[in-house]
Amino acid sequence: MSSMPEFLDPQIWLDHVFSAKAAQTGGVVRRRVRDVERIAGRELFCREVRRRGFRAIENNGHFVVFCNRAPIYPLE
Repeated sequence: MSSMPEFLDPQIWLDHVFSAKAAQTGGVVRRRVRDVERIAGRELFCREVRRRGFRAIENNGHFVVFCNRAPIYPLE
């Protein structure tokens, strides 16, 4: 079995995700759950979201990360 390329190293990948312009400006980033689990793992990803003070939801095979500390209100 071959190893993953360096750019898919879990920490490098997470740093890349959270260095996106949307993440840096308090916006939203979205990643497929299968990619998160394959590259970084769900536990590491969730820990990084919490460490940054962000919130995330999972829906229809995607994680949606709100890259700010504002509250989230359901529209129900």
